[in-house]
Amino acid sequence: MCGRFVSTSTPDAIASYFGATASIESLGQNFNVAPTHDIYGVVADPAGNKTVQAFHWGLIPSWAKERKIGAKMINARSETITEKPSFRGLVKKHRVIIPMDGFYEWKPGSPDGPLNSKGKPLKQPMFIERIDGEPLAVAGLWSAWKDPADPEQRWLHSATVITTEANTDMSVVHDRMPVLVPPDRWEEWLDPSNADIESLSDLFTARNDGILRLYDVSTDVNSVRNDTPALTTPISGPESG
Repeated sequence: MCGRFVSTSTPDAIASYFGATASIESLGQNFNVAPTHDIYGVVADPAGNKTVQAFHWGLIPSWAKERKIGAKMINARSETITEKPSFRGLVKKHRVIIPMDGFYEWKPGSPDGPLNSKGKPLKQPMFIERIDGEPLAVAGLWSAWKDPADPEQRWLHSATVITTEANTDMSVVHDRMPVLVPPDRWEEWLDPSNADIESLSDLFTARNDGILRLYDVSTDVNSVRNDTPALTTPISGPESG
Protein backbone atom coordinates (compact mmCIF):
# COMPACT_ATOMS: atom_id res chain seq x y z
CA MET A 1 0.00 0.00 0.00
CA CYS A 2 1.16 3.53 -0.71
CA GLY A 3 -1.38 6.24 0.00
CA ARG A 4 0.66 9.36 0.88
CA PHE A 5 4.13 10.58 0.02
CA VAL A 6 6.42 13.60 -0.07
CA SER A 7 7.53 15.40 -3.24
CA THR A 8 9.63 18.55 -2.89
CA SER A 9 11.97 18.56 -5.92
CA THR A 10 11.51 20.82 -8.93
CA PRO A 11 10.97 19.33 -12.41
CA ASP A 12 14.50 20.43 -13.36
CA ALA A 13 16.02 18.74 -10.29
CA ILE A 14 14.14 15.52 -11.05
CA ALA A 15 15.23 15.70 -14.69
CA SER A 16 18.86 16.16 -13.67
CA TYR A 17 18.74 13.21 -11.29
CA PHE A 18 17.20 10.80 -13.82
CA GLY A 19 19.04 12.07 -16.89
CA ALA A 20 15.84 13.44 -18.38
CA THR A 21 14.44 16.73 -19.68
CA ALA A 22 11.60 18.76 -18.25
CA SER A 23 9.40 21.40 -19.85
CA ILE A 24 6.48 21.48 -17.41
CA GLU A 25 5.57 23.96 -14.73
CA SER A 26 6.42 23.11 -11.15
CA LEU A 27 3.72 21.44 -9.08
CA GLY A 28 5.24 23.01 -5.99
CA GLN A 29 6.49 21.30 -2.86
CA ASN A 30 4.04 18.90 -1.27
CA PHE A 31 4.75 17.22 2.07
CA ASN A 32 1.44 15.34 2.01
CA VAL A 33 0.77 14.14 -1.52
CA ALA A 34 -2.57 12.31 -1.59
CA PRO A 35 -4.56 10.37 -4.19
CA THR A 36 -6.06 12.58 -6.95
CA HIS A 37 -3.20 15.09 -6.57
CA ASP A 38 -0.98 15.75 -9.57
CA ILE A 39 2.42 14.08 -9.31
CA TYR A 40 5.65 13.87 -11.29
CA GLY A 41 6.58 10.88 -13.37
CA VAL A 42 9.57 10.01 -15.55
CA VAL A 43 8.83 8.29 -18.86
CA ALA A 44 10.87 7.43 -21.95
CA ASP A 45 10.34 7.06 -25.67
CA PRO A 46 11.63 4.14 -27.79
CA ALA A 47 14.82 6.11 -28.50
CA GLY A 48 15.57 6.28 -24.79
CA ASN A 49 14.83 9.96 -24.35
CA LYS A 50 13.46 10.50 -20.84
CA THR A 51 11.12 13.31 -19.87
CA VAL A 52 9.51 14.50 -16.66
CA GLN A 53 5.73 14.83 -16.95
CA ALA A 54 2.77 15.48 -14.67
CA PHE A 55 0.21 12.77 -13.93
CA HIS A 56 -3.04 12.54 -12.01
CA TRP A 57 -2.48 10.08 -9.14
CA GLY A 58 -5.10 7.39 -9.59
CA LEU A 59 -5.02 5.52 -12.87
CA ILE A 60 -7.94 6.10 -15.25
CA PRO A 61 -8.10 3.37 -17.92
CA SER A 62 -8.60 4.57 -21.47
CA TRP A 63 -11.98 2.81 -21.56
CA ALA A 64 -13.32 4.46 -18.39
CA LYS A 65 -16.52 6.50 -18.64
CA GLU A 66 -15.70 8.71 -15.63
CA ARG A 67 -12.47 9.93 -14.04
CA LYS A 68 -13.63 9.07 -10.51
CA ILE A 69 -12.61 5.44 -11.09
CA GLY A 70 -9.04 6.63 -10.66
CA ALA A 71 -9.55 7.13 -6.92
CA LYS A 72 -9.79 3.34 -6.61
CA MET A 73 -6.60 2.66 -8.58
CA ILE A 74 -3.83 4.55 -6.81
CA ASN A 75 -1.96 1.26 -6.34
CA ALA A 76 -1.51 -1.83 -8.50
CA ARG A 77 -0.42 -5.15 -6.98
CA SER A 78 2.63 -6.47 -8.83
CA GLU A 79 1.33 -10.03 -8.46
CA THR A 80 -1.73 -9.32 -10.63
CA ILE A 81 -0.84 -6.47 -13.02
CA THR A 82 -0.53 -8.87 -15.96
CA GLU A 83 -4.04 -10.20 -15.25
CA LYS A 84 -6.17 -7.19 -14.27
CA PRO A 85 -7.91 -5.60 -17.29
CA SER A 86 -7.03 -2.11 -16.04
CA PHE A 87 -3.28 -2.81 -16.00
CA ARG A 88 -2.35 -5.72 -18.27
CA GLY A 89 -2.41 -3.58 -21.43
CA LEU A 90 -0.17 -0.95 -19.83
CA VAL A 91 2.55 -3.00 -18.20
CA LYS A 92 4.23 -3.79 -21.52
CA LYS A 93 4.78 -0.22 -22.71
CA HIS A 94 3.28 2.35 -20.32
CA ARG A 95 5.74 2.13 -17.44
CA VAL A 96 6.78 5.13 -15.40
CA ILE A 97 9.09 5.99 -12.50
CA ILE A 98 7.46 8.09 -9.79
CA PRO A 99 10.08 10.02 -7.79
CA MET A 100 9.42 10.42 -4.06
CA ASP A 101 11.38 11.96 -1.21
CA GLY A 102 9.75 9.33 0.98
CA PHE A 103 6.30 7.98 1.80
CA TYR A 104 4.03 7.54 4.80
CA GLU A 105 2.54 4.39 6.22
CA TRP A 106 0.45 3.71 9.32
CA LYS A 107 1.20 0.97 11.83
CA PRO A 108 -1.46 -0.48 14.15
CA GLY A 109 -1.97 1.43 17.36
CA SER A 110 -1.22 0.07 20.82
CA PRO A 111 -4.15 -1.00 23.04
CA ASP A 112 -2.71 1.11 25.84
CA GLY A 113 -1.96 4.08 23.56
CA PRO A 114 -4.09 6.97 22.27
CA LEU A 115 -7.61 6.16 21.07
CA ASN A 116 -9.54 7.58 18.12
CA SER A 117 -13.05 9.02 18.24
CA LYS A 118 -14.48 5.50 18.07
CA GLY A 119 -12.47 4.32 21.05
CA LYS A 120 -10.10 2.21 18.98
CA PRO A 121 -6.28 2.40 19.13
CA LEU A 122 -5.05 5.30 17.03
CA LYS A 123 -2.76 4.21 14.19
CA GLN A 124 0.73 5.69 14.29
CA PRO A 125 1.95 7.33 11.05
CA MET A 126 5.52 6.67 10.01
CA PHE A 127 7.74 8.28 7.40
CA ILE A 128 9.87 6.00 5.23
CA GLU A 129 12.88 7.22 3.27
CA ARG A 130 16.21 5.98 1.93
CA ILE A 131 19.00 5.80 4.47
CA ASP A 132 21.37 7.49 2.03
CA GLY A 133 19.00 10.41 1.48
CA GLU A 134 18.59 9.69 -2.23
CA PRO A 135 15.12 9.93 -3.83
CA LEU A 136 13.01 6.81 -4.16
CA ALA A 137 12.48 5.68 -7.75
CA VAL A 138 9.08 3.98 -7.53
CA ALA A 139 7.74 1.79 -10.31
CA GLY A 140 4.38 2.72 -11.75
CA LEU A 141 2.08 2.46 -14.76
CA TRP A 142 0.46 5.31 -16.67
CA SER A 143 -2.50 5.78 -18.96
CA ALA A 144 -4.00 8.44 -21.22
CA TRP A 145 -7.74 9.11 -21.06
CA LYS A 146 -10.23 11.42 -22.74
CA ASP A 147 -13.33 12.50 -20.82
CA PRO A 148 -16.42 11.73 -22.94
CA ALA A 149 -18.08 14.75 -21.34
CA ASP A 150 -15.25 17.09 -22.36
CA PRO A 151 -16.21 18.86 -25.59
CA GLU A 152 -12.54 19.51 -26.36
CA GLN A 153 -11.60 15.87 -25.70
CA ARG A 154 -8.31 16.71 -23.98
CA TRP A 155 -6.00 13.94 -22.85
CA LEU A 156 -5.56 13.36 -19.11
CA HIS A 157 -2.49 11.38 -18.09
CA SER A 158 -2.80 9.36 -14.90
CA ALA A 159 -0.61 6.93 -12.99
CA THR A 160 -0.65 4.21 -10.36
CA VAL A 161 2.04 3.01 -7.94
CA ILE A 162 3.05 -0.66 -8.22
CA THR A 163 3.30 -2.39 -4.84
CA THR A 164 4.82 -5.64 -3.65
CA GLU A 165 5.24 -7.66 -0.48
CA ALA A 166 6.98 -5.71 2.29
CA ASN A 167 10.68 -6.28 2.86
CA THR A 168 12.23 -6.72 6.30
CA ASP A 169 12.42 -2.95 6.88
CA MET A 170 8.77 -2.35 6.04
CA SER A 171 7.29 -5.45 7.66
CA VAL A 172 7.27 -3.75 11.08
CA VAL A 173 4.61 -1.35 9.84
CA HIS A 174 2.79 -2.89 6.85
CA ASP A 175 2.68 -5.97 4.63
CA ARG A 176 2.99 -4.00 1.37
CA MET A 177 5.42 -1.42 -0.04
CA PRO A 178 6.13 0.32 -3.35
CA VAL A 179 8.31 -1.46 -5.91
CA LEU A 180 11.69 0.31 -6.05
CA VAL A 181 13.70 0.57 -9.27
CA PRO A 182 17.52 0.73 -8.79
CA PRO A 183 19.49 3.15 -10.99
CA ASP A 184 21.00 0.37 -13.10
CA ARG A 185 17.47 -0.72 -14.09
CA TRP A 186 15.93 2.68 -14.90
CA GLU A 187 16.55 2.45 -18.63
CA GLU A 188 15.25 -1.11 -18.84
CA TRP A 189 12.12 -0.34 -16.85
CA LEU A 190 11.22 2.78 -18.82
CA ASP A 191 11.97 1.41 -22.30
CA PRO A 192 8.54 1.15 -23.98
CA SER A 193 9.98 -1.14 -26.66
CA ASN A 194 10.82 -3.73 -24.00
CA ALA A 195 7.66 -5.83 -23.72
CA ASP A 196 9.43 -8.72 -21.98
CA ILE A 197 7.79 -8.46 -18.58
CA GLU A 198 9.42 -11.68 -17.45
CA SER A 199 12.80 -9.95 -17.69
CA LEU A 200 11.53 -7.19 -15.39
CA SER A 201 9.60 -9.34 -12.96
CA ASP A 202 12.53 -9.73 -10.56
CA LEU A 203 12.03 -6.05 -9.67
CA PHE A 204 8.70 -7.01 -8.15
CA THR A 205 10.26 -9.49 -5.75
CA ALA A 206 13.52 -7.68 -4.94
CA ARG A 207 13.84 -7.39 -1.17
CA ASN A 208 15.85 -4.15 -1.01
CA ASP A 209 16.51 -4.87 2.66
CA GLY A 210 18.60 -2.40 4.63
CA ILE A 211 18.12 0.67 2.41
CA LEU A 212 15.17 2.25 4.21
CA ARG A 213 14.74 3.99 7.54
CA LEU A 214 11.40 4.46 9.26
CA TYR A 215 10.37 6.72 12.09
CA ASP A 216 7.23 7.91 13.83
CA VAL A 217 5.81 11.28 12.79
CA SER A 218 2.94 13.47 13.94
CA THR A 219 -0.66 12.40 13.36
CA ASP A 220 -1.04 15.80 11.66
CA VAL A 221 -0.28 13.94 8.43
CA ASN A 222 -3.65 12.19 8.78
CA SER A 223 -5.34 15.29 7.36
CA VAL A 224 -4.55 16.08 3.73
CA ARG A 225 -5.10 19.74 4.58
CA ASN A 226 -1.82 19.72 6.47
CA ASP A 227 1.18 20.32 4.22
CA THR A 228 4.33 21.50 6.01
CA PRO A 229 7.93 20.26 6.42
CA ALA A 230 7.08 19.49 10.05
CA LEU A 231 5.11 16.45 8.91
CA THR A 232 8.37 14.57 8.35
CA THR A 233 9.96 15.58 11.67
CA PRO A 234 10.75 12.48 13.76
CA ILE A 235 8.98 12.12 17.09
CA SER A 236 11.03 9.02 17.94
CA GLY A 237 14.24 7.35 16.86
CA PRO A 238 14.49 5.78 13.38
CA GLU A 239 13.94 2.08 12.77
CA SER A 240 16.28 1.18 9.94
CA GLY A 241 17.28 -2.07 8.35
